Amino acid sequence: MADDNSAVSEPAVSEPAVSEPAVSERPPLPQLVSELWELIVAYCKQETVVPLRALGRYLAFGLLGALLLGIGAAFLTLSGLRALQTETGDTFRGDWSWAPYAIVIAVLILAAAVTWMGRGSLRHEGQARQGRHA
Repeated sequence: MADDNSAVSEPAVSEPAVSEPAVSERPPLPQLVSELWELIVAYCKQETVVPLRALGRYLAFGLLGALLLGIGAAFLTLSGLRALQTETGDTFRGDWSWAPYAIVIAVLILAAAVTWMGRGSLRHEGQARQGRHA
């Protein structure tokens, strides 16, 4: 058995010819328009519908949280009013019967002001943080 290397030859390497596609190889115009329309619809869904769903979920949880906090604040306010009316003895009787209402309203205004100021400082801190990263 002889080793015959001469029988094996390497194929010649040639550059592929670059040519324009023939007109018959291109898809018909209605098919191109249909594919373009599908691409546009898919892109619009990706860039609008999906983020809007996420935004809707975010808003739903925010509104639900705000509603529950409002109900909690209302119950807390009513319990404070009732405590001032019943647990203070004769202090808020007669001509001073309006005082528990004024105290509760003042506490609510104070709580709203503290919340508003805290929210504002958080907003400014977030804007400053964004400015540093920009």
